Amino acid sequence: LFPSSSRSRVCASPPPVHTGWWLLDERRDPPNKMPTGNLSVEELKAEAKRGSIDTVLTVIVDMQGRLMGKRCHVAHFLAHAIDESHCCNYLVATDLAMTPVDGYASTSWAQGYGDYVVKPDLATLRRAAWLEATALVICDLFDQTSNEPVAHAPRHVLQRQCEQLHKVYGLEAMAATEMEFFLFDKPYDELRKQEYRRSAVTPFSGVNEDYHILQTTKEEFVMRPIRNHLVASGLPVETSKGEAETGQAELNIRYAEVRDCCEHHAVAKHAVKEIAWSENVAATFLAKWTEDKVGSAAHVHLSLWRRQHDEENNTTSKVNAFYDPDDALGMSSTMKHFVAGLIKYAPEYVAFLAPYINSYKRFAKGTFAPTRAVWSVDNRTAGFRLCGASTKSVRIECRIGGADLNPYLALSALLAAGMKGLETEAPLGAPIVGDAYDDAANAAETSSSDASIPRTLRDATRNFKSSALLREAFGDEVIDHYARALEWEQADFDRVVTDYELKRGFELA
Repeated sequence: LFPSSSRSRVCASPPPVHTGWWLLDERRDPPNKMPTGNLSVEELKAEAKRGSIDTVLTVIVDMQGRLMGKRCHVAHFLAHAIDESHCCNYLVATDLAMTPVDGYASTSWAQGYGDYVVKPDLATLRRAAWLEATALVICDLFDQTSNEPVAHAPRHVLQRQCEQLHKVYGLEAMAATEMEFFLFDKPYDELRKQEYRRSAVTPFSGVNEDYHILQTTKEEFVMRPIRNHLVASGLPVETSKGEAETGQAELNIRYAEVRDCCEHHAVAKHAVKEIAWSENVAATFLAKWTEDKVGSAAHVHLSLWRRQHDEENNTTSKVNAFYDPDDALGMSSTMKHFVAGLIKYAPEYVAFLAPYINSYKRFAKGTFAPTRAVWSVDNRTAGFRLCGASTKSVRIECRIGGADLNPYLALSALLAAGMKGLETEAPLGAPIVGDAYDDAANAAETSSSDASIPRTLRDATRNFKSSALLREAFGDEVIDHYARALEWEQADFDRVVTDYELKRGFELA
């Protein structure tokens, strides 16, 4: 049915179908237990000896959430790079186009753009099954002089919030992201040559394919390799489905400890693009690729868990700290305070969920993208949706983030805001009922605070820079660093004459 040999450039053989890992029960087994695909160092050595792995990708996560790094021969990795290597420190001080942006305190032309030390986190070592004979490991960045972690590196930003959550509250965060993206019928190189003009960019499917089996069957030559290659790489993929637009897809990966969730997201996003490229099509995670289509989101499902020790059986398990069986909605006081913090501080941290000019084009009424930072019970018109009400899997879904977010920064912001809610025992107001897009109908519930999501990057940047919460949680160094990135995005756009301006005013102005 899918003669991929006629269109595919993929190097790796189709992965075997792995079975068994999804039979795990999270009530008995750690929810972040990995399927086959993760590698120990000894397993990598054995694979190298057999000749089945000859390349190791040593990558960092940059400010945009992308994987950047080097391809190491496996012999070099095992002999040297397994301990440390180096990369230019501009890798966490550039924009999407890799422009060396001035104005950063951490690095600059004046400072000579030196190196950071790159140290692999061997717990992240895994196969990159969509590439031939390749493994991948995510690395952390350290200052060459002090050997301290780089404060603004996204993985370290999240690590600090996780440590604070455990130290102060004895809790661990569990999360999952819904990854939405569009597929197009031409490869990246061809679309780039045509400057991504609307007339040249055609979604792979011509109809709304939300949950549509017939339409998504047409995309299985891409989506099936994505699912199977990611599972073979150790990512617990659950499902893919059509989303609510022409050519729009969604990938769902099982929930995990928040750092594992972010790793899954970053690796999967990278793999989706490479697998799409290998099949001569293109995938975009742009939040809003055209004004007449809905945008793409990265909805975040989040809960806090507490370790519980069974003295009789000498076992430790995790229980959902958000769950209270005696509450009408199953929400504990911990959950209510946490969610209240998410809502109260949303206007201040939205820039970590929507980091580009384009991100704000997605926030539009009637598109399933929220316009208000309010909460609801199983209601997709609100910024925060209560899922699993009255069950042990109760959680909050943040629907604000676009597909273009950096998961490490987004989850860091959500944890910081939620922890402030816990610290202050912030009260949670009544949920919105009905259409959250209808401002007048919900005025009574939201009149006590400004619950609107910033509508432009300029407004979000202003809120971000002046946020006392974010400066307390992340430190001035981190906030000033990312504020500079936001300001550059705005300034770079402001200098450009757009197609809209030419079409509207060339003759008529």
